[in-house]
Amino acid sequence: MEVKADALEQSFESMDYEENAISLKEELNLLKSRLAETQIASQRPPLDGVKSVENFAFVDRFLRRGIDTDLEAKSADNSSGGAGGYAIPRDIDEQIDRTLVALSPIRAIANVVKVGSSNYRKLITTGGAPSGWVGFEASRAETATPTFTEVVPASGDLYANPAASQHMLDDAMFDVEAWLSNEIAVEFARAEGAAFIKGTGVNQPLGFLNSPNAATADAARPMGTLQTISTGVAGGFPAANPADKLVDLIQSLRQPYRQGAVFVMNSATAATIRKFKTADGAFIWQPGLTAGQPSTLLGYPVIEAEDMPDVSANSLSVAFGNFKAGYIIAERGETSILRDPYTKKPYVYFYATKRVGGQVVNSEAIKLLKFA
Repeated sequence: MEVKADALEQSFESMDYEENAISLKEELNLLKSRLAETQIASQRPPLDGVKSVENFAFVDRFLRRGIDTDLEAKSADNSSGGAGGYAIPRDIDEQIDRTLVALSPIRAIANVVKVGSSNYRKLITTGGAPSGWVGFEASRAETATPTFTEVVPASGDLYANPAASQHMLDDAMFDVEAWLSNEIAVEFARAEGAAFIKGTGVNQPLGFLNSPNAATADAARPMGTLQTISTGVAGGFPAANPADKLVDLIQSLRQPYRQGAVFVMNSATAATIRKFKTADGAFIWQPGLTAGQPSTLLGYPVIEAEDMPDVSANSLSVAFGNFKAGYIIAERGETSILRDPYTKKPYVYFYATKRVGGQVVNSEAIKLLKFA
């Protein structure tokens, strides 16, 4: 009897264990289902006008009232944790980046990299023979070693310092976020647009027009020196067949770089070139067919940058090249902001700063048309 009872008890225990296992399995599946629903919900885009919790706290607490508790501090030195101001939340920072791309033409076509340190360095190889031809049983000579050159883009602190009255900030209907992101973006874009083209390289990017240039071909120029193609006329195009100089400019760029190449000029120069025609009377300039699509010149897009110089004697008024390969923009990943309600009461200054650098890294990828 005891033996039979033990077997029966074991069978009951086995049934209880299976029931518990089934119950646990059902609960686990339910938890997985709820977790999946939560993840899907978190990936859905927010409704129009809904701001993130981080962004709302930044705007409502720091920008409007100056309360900096629980905000992420970005230290600029080792003496004070909050000396570097406060990082702008991602929602606002992305708005600034989008506006910069729209207003700064070179940023839209150059190679932009985000860096975590104050300086960005890039290694470029020059020279060297990676391979050679030999007979079947001939000895193999050692091939030359490439030469590495370090390029450190010139950089500086880009800043904007817009002001708003405390009365405006206290007004609940005043959109502080939109105003601040627009003010910073416009100021940044104006300064960037000039620096990437004609920056001196002293506490600011080195513009490609201020890079060394020479009329020699690629194989004869030192690295970092851009090639210029002369029009043959000081301050203008030739009277006969002026478009031929544009063809010379295109063909001076090696074929691999022509994939993705663009023209860069200001509106006044573009107005002159738009009137060029072929022998049968067709315009070589083709306007964009849809809004937002750039016009094309001899099959290549045209980027209008107002910081390019007007046509004059010895001016470099037209650039052509692959700026993704030829020009690099290195910038810190975040924009820092300081709130200053003391300097000019009752106005509140918002001092925003960002470290940006730029320089030509491949002098074979960009060509310049010189009116000389």
